[in-house]
Amino acid sequence: MVNESSAPLNSQAPDLTSDIEKLETPEGELHLRFFLPSGIELALLAVGIREVMNQSPDRITPIPNASPLLLGTINFRGQVIWVADLGQFLGDPVALNTQRAEIPIITVEDQDTIIGLAINRIGEVDWLDSEQLGTPTSVPDTMLSFVVGEWLKEGTQIRLLDQSKILRSARWAS
Repeated sequence: MVNESSAPLNSQAPDLTSDIEKLETPEGELHLRFFLPSGIELALLAVGIREVMNQSPDRITPIPNASPLLLGTINFRGQVIWVADLGQFLGDPVALNTQRAEIPIITVEDQDTIIGLAINRIGEVDWLDSEQLGTPTSVPDTMLSFVVGEWLKEGTQIRLLDQSKILRSARWAS
């Protein structure tokens, strides 16, 4: 049987070009948003993050005579790494609750240095545009040297941290 339809064969196929055009290309770079115990929202560039995990407090081994900023060490894929209380490091006025089932830890890496940063709560992964990054406002002095800038998104301040400055800080020696 011969198809006598005069319409081209591809006219019945959906128009994929218009569907592709409808997809939005994200602007900016990928960041991980998270919270300190006081509710301050921060972000780190996803490129420098090695892994995000929840760790049981009993799996963090305390080390005597270490900096009070350090909670202890964990075995991270066969490598022993330090876990720090990021809120305490940044001077957050509210202490991290370590008496819970799991503590969120963000492992960050720069060159050959890696550290786990214990935080209060993981937020979301979000595309944030560095061109919209503003000058930080009302940032405590203890945090200021680690904050690159801030976004105002949906009425919320999101402060961008420089993970390299955190890793290389002289505060760890105190």
